Amino acid sequence: MSGQGVLDRLRQFDAYPKTLEDFRVKTFGGAAVTLVSGFFMFILFVSELNFYLSKEVIPELYVDTTRNEKLKINIDVIFPHMPCAFLSVDAMDISGEHQLDLETNLFKKRLDDKGIPVKEPEEETKLGDDTEGAEEAIKKATGLEDLAPDRCESCYGAETPELKCCNNCEDVREAYRKKGWAFRNSENIEQCKREGWGDKLNSQKGEGCNIFGYMEVNKVAGNFHFAPGKSFQQHHTHVHDLQPFTGTKFNLSHNIQQLSFGMEYPGMENPLDNLQVADIKGSSMYQYFVKIVPTTYLKLDESIIRSNQYSVTKHEKRVSTSSPIGEQGLPGVFILYELSPLMVKFTEKSRSFMHFLTGVCAIIGGIFTVAGLIDSMIYHSSRALQKKIELGKAH
Repeated sequence: MSGQGVLDRLRQFDAYPKTLEDFRVKTFGGAAVTLVSGFFMFILFVSELNFYLSKEVIPELYVDTTRNEKLKINIDVIFPHMPCAFLSVDAMDISGEHQLDLETNLFKKRLDDKGIPVKEPEEETKLGDDTEGAEEAIKKATGLEDLAPDRCESCYGAETPELKCCNNCEDVREAYRKKGWAFRNSENIEQCKREGWGDKLNSQKGEGCNIFGYMEVNKVAGNFHFAPGKSFQQHHTHVHDLQPFTGTKFNLSHNIQQLSFGMEYPGMENPLDNLQVADIKGSSMYQYFVKIVPTTYLKLDESIIRSNQYSVTKHEKRVSTSSPIGEQGLPGVFILYELSPLMVKFTEKSRSFMHFLTGVCAIIGGIFTVAGLIDSMIYHSSRALQKKIELGKAH
């Protein structure tokens, strides 16, 4: 068989027979359909391309077998009507570990009544000042002019083998806390009177407080809370000393700007973020029951992010610290958490190029076919209408 015969045989399999250019009719309707279909092709192609370039995240469920890990808790909470001097942050868990009045990695920022940070007074004495009388001026400004550097002041009966001397007000409060005693009257404590501890509390009245930073706790069920008063243990009971604030009605309005457990990962959602609560009744106890689900996020570059996600249920009640009328309790914000025995693992994967190619072909072919049907319908309808108009004129 000659080469020409083979080519003739192959032409019989052509599924796209062509018509001569002279027999093709171009219309305005066809042009409009072409432009609209081309626009839709472009939009759908861009959408398919964006979908292909995005990462596919596959969730899986496992039993959590991790052990001896710490749980990092990230905190950023604003109390618009609670001074920093009033608030204490404590954490405890079912293993028996107590962290009282946390200050490591947690910071307090004073806020005025408009929520603007209060500038702390700065020391104006220059370092290295060798002028005569500079050292005496510093001692006089700090109230230590007549105090011996090797002094050992009284703890007012709260001395312990570890803490035998209380040279400042904070030492006395710490000694009282370790003894489980309430710190009732600072005016009778010489160190507190000298340092103006009572004046410090009074000067912060009407202010707010921003508590931010993080804490690390054991990876077991527990709780942490923000509450007024110095905390201490008394007969294996967690107690807050509210004696310095007798008669004070605490406003526990709060704005949780961030509360998360662990490192942040893509798509992470924290239900308590940006939560604003107004304490209308005053002296309320807010309890947030948090269920933590350990989460692992495996990225495309094989790096692993260990984090947690959580759900939350809120409970609120008004409490009384002194009056026998009403429910007794400690006003504050309490976060009670427990961990799920299951772990969620998210794995990032690249999307299939063949799937992308199939989608693009489906878009082009589908729109081309539908556009052809619409164009054919418009063309034949217009011709039929034109013939009827011509017949009407003839009659």
